[in-house]
Amino acid sequence: MGDPGPERRGLSRPAVVGIVVACCAVAGLIGGAVLSGGDDKKEDPVTPGSSESATSASKAPTSQAPQVDPAEQQAKDLDALLAESNNSRSAVITAVNEISSCKNLDGAAKSLRDAANQRNDLVTRLGELSVDKLPDHAKLTSALNEAWKSSASADNHYAAWADQVAGKGGCKKGRAKVTNERQAGDRESGKATDAKKRAAELWNAIAREYDLTERQNNEL
Repeated sequence: MGDPGPERRGLSRPAVVGIVVACCAVAGLIGGAVLSGGDDKKEDPVTPGSSESATSASKAPTSQAPQVDPAEQQAKDLDALLAESNNSRSAVITAVNEISSCKNLDGAAKSLRDAANQRNDLVTRLGELSVDKLPDHAKLTSALNEAWKSSASADNHYAAWADQVAGKGGCKKGRAKVTNERQAGDRESGKATDAKKRAAELWNAIAREYDLTERQNNEL
């Protein structure tokens, strides 16, 4: 067919390689521009110190109030009441001795009635305490109520005895006459002692459990 002529000759091999390299370089630049353009979205602003605050908050120890045993608290409340239960004992003993020897009859009667009021106040305050978590709480409160009510009754009978002794024929040779009021007072006092013994036994078991004050029956 003959020589194709110079128009139809292909490019030399080095020229082709150079064109390919140039095209790859351009494509790389275009791709980089596209990728960088996709990150134009702005990041959310960060409040200075917010990350530190969150980290500190997560690391901060959680403080919890110490758990209080409800039975222990009830025992302490009752212990405080029992500490007052013996306040009038010495006054009652003194008053009864004075009546027996016909001395200070009016003052003795007043001291005894004051003591009776104090016992009744203990009964009222005991009824206002919560003791349902304590062991044998029903038996304990029953014994204390009986003890204090019987003591109050005995005090009032002894006060009435003082009134009798102050009357005509109440004293003989410096000794008070034993009357029905004196006998009633002795009976109620005996009941109170029995109830206090039961109460002391029940209370002391609780006192040992919670390291509180143990009490003898004559301290109630």
